[in-house]
Amino acid sequence: MHRESRIALLPLPAALALLLVGAPGVAPAASGTGGAWLATAAGVAEQPDGDPRHHDEAHQRRHAKDLEQVVVTASPLRDTAEKLSAPIEILSGEQLDEMRAASLGETVAKLPGVQSSNFGPGVGRPIIRGLDGARVEVLTGGMVTKDVSTVSQDHSPAIEPFVADQIEVLKGPSTLLYGSGAIGGVVNVVDGRIPTVPVEGFSGRAEARVFAGDQGGETDMARIDGGSDNFALHADAVYRNARNYDTPEGEQANTFIDTRTGAVGGSVFTDWGFVGVSASRFEDDYGNPGEPGDPDEGERGVHLELRQNRTDLKGAVQDLWGDGSALRFGLGHTDYEHIEFEGDETGTTFSKNATEGRLEASLALAGWDTALGMQGGTSSFEAVGEESFLPKTDTDTLGLFGVTRREWGEWQLDLGGRVDRVSSDPELGSARDFRPLSGSVGVSWSPTETWLLSLQFDHAERAPAEEELFSDGPHLATLAYEVGDSTLDKERSNQIELGVQFRSRVIDAKFSAYTSRFRDFIYLVDTDDAFYFEEEDEYLPIRRWAQSDARFHGLEGEVTFHLGDGDTGRWDLRAFGDSVRGALRQGGNLPRIAPSRLGADLRWAYGDFRASLGATRVARQDRVAENESATDGYTLVDAHLAYHMDGEHLAWEIFFDGNNLTDQNARVHTSFLKNDVLLPGRSYSGGVRVFF
Repeated sequence: MHRESRIALLPLPAALALLLVGAPGVAPAASGTGGAWLATAAGVAEQPDGDPRHHDEAHQRRHAKDLEQVVVTASPLRDTAEKLSAPIEILSGEQLDEMRAASLGETVAKLPGVQSSNFGPGVGRPIIRGLDGARVEVLTGGMVTKDVSTVSQDHSPAIEPFVADQIEVLKGPSTLLYGSGAIGGVVNVVDGRIPTVPVEGFSGRAEARVFAGDQGGETDMARIDGGSDNFALHADAVYRNARNYDTPEGEQANTFIDTRTGAVGGSVFTDWGFVGVSASRFEDDYGNPGEPGDPDEGERGVHLELRQNRTDLKGAVQDLWGDGSALRFGLGHTDYEHIEFEGDETGTTFSKNATEGRLEASLALAGWDTALGMQGGTSSFEAVGEESFLPKTDTDTLGLFGVTRREWGEWQLDLGGRVDRVSSDPELGSARDFRPLSGSVGVSWSPTETWLLSLQFDHAERAPAEEELFSDGPHLATLAYEVGDSTLDKERSNQIELGVQFRSRVIDAKFSAYTSRFRDFIYLVDTDDAFYFEEEDEYLPIRRWAQSDARFHGLEGEVTFHLGDGDTGRWDLRAFGDSVRGALRQGGNLPRIAPSRLGADLRWAYGDFRASLGATRVARQDRVAENESATDGYTLVDAHLAYHMDGEHLAWEIFFDGNNLTDQNARVHTSFLKNDVLLPGRSYSGGVRVFF
């Protein structure tokens, strides 16, 4: 049944051919392609011929400070990045092209303060400043994905990085904007599936890449946008197939990936604003390397087949309360299911049916730029089968929030508050109701054009997630018996953060220092006890969800030196680093805290060529919790090379990437499988991108 459903999606090689055959006679793009972030930043839809990211000479000389002008769609005030006192990172353009990976976590993992969980190449969820799972909200176009990736580390987020125009990472408590779950941060994938600005003619992009070395496979994608002043249409599709990868110690069994996803969308534009809809399908089959089976005996390992259908409605009414004001609304419905197969037999079926709505009003009140909003949703989650360690649970949420900002010359003040109601009702057991309250104060000072200092205070509260409250059963993906606690209280944190930015013609730099004090922090404890699982004839370690006061503090930053721009090309040197410490207040370390990192990239561009060579040192993590083992450090060396060609109606880019070039043994400390699973060894990929 599941295999047959994939016929509905057009294979990408055919989609690529279809796009390219019609491309030469098509008018230049107006929006919606890989360069859409430039149009968004400028507030207009017009773009030059070909690929604007390379064809525009002005953009070729952009420094990091110019990227601060990119509009952050995850902000209800539609701020540029430089206006936000809260820390944020943005991936777009060439940088996003070079970082795109099979998982969202791996795509954003080289940003300061951001790492990725790991359960094989098919699964990677962002970890922000040592916080992961339910504390990091993943959004698509500003709406929560509503998958079940927070329930278990082997569950993939139902989101495709290869269709993103821009990825926004809000670090630190973002509960004011997206609910009590986002106490650690937000990752928003801006995919353009619902067009928000009119377009003229047709535009698009396509990419085909193949992998070699210790990885093998291919990834193909295509998207097209078109329309007129009154309407816009969008379509995209992605196909990915990869075999088991190799490591310096041999093949890592059961690490295959087979992904197909696609979407169609459209919007209607009038003098008052726009309204649009989209429908998407996400299909993902991948192996669980923690349970590889026995290939020599013909025993297939555990693998997952994920299917999600999603429908979104989005719109805005402009200038409702004066110039610059807006009323924005969104509604999303998700029908999600994934089946975990043990060999060829069905093990457990996870399903979730969820609906979310969001309403935001932005306006000016007595000199304050203000946004008021309401967000609500309902979901029903169920796990049926051998690994049904969670009962069927219905969850209802409702939140009211407001943020406001005012400037006085060199100073800026940001204020915000939110109140939520979260109700979780399990089929077995008593329902729980929570009332999280959150607030923030941010002050920034720009004494000169080159300096910006910011100070941020946040109080955030989070309701416990379903798995933390009601788990009780064998969780084979993490090879443990997991026990929840239905009496858990809401989690509270108080955070203070100091940020410094310096921007000049020669140097772009930003640094942050933060400390968070958690009351009733919820975490998974490794106990000394074991549970005999009769069906598998094995003992599983027992892990319990517990609650205790905790402290987090960390440093992160990056600096880019613009070394030269002359006859030999443009030379930039980027260095970054991050470190986070998580410990219980009464003593002892928290488990699976991301290790410290230092990295550097040397970048060069000359005419139509660009290249980079970088290395990232991941430190040994020996500040571990009780019953947790230390993880050795490693250094990953990567390289990129690209050649770009502009034509009258087409722009081409040929690229080559190398990863882990020194063939290091690399284990991800945040992974439950770190003792059994290594990252891929020396690998290469190459391909072609087309913009029209």
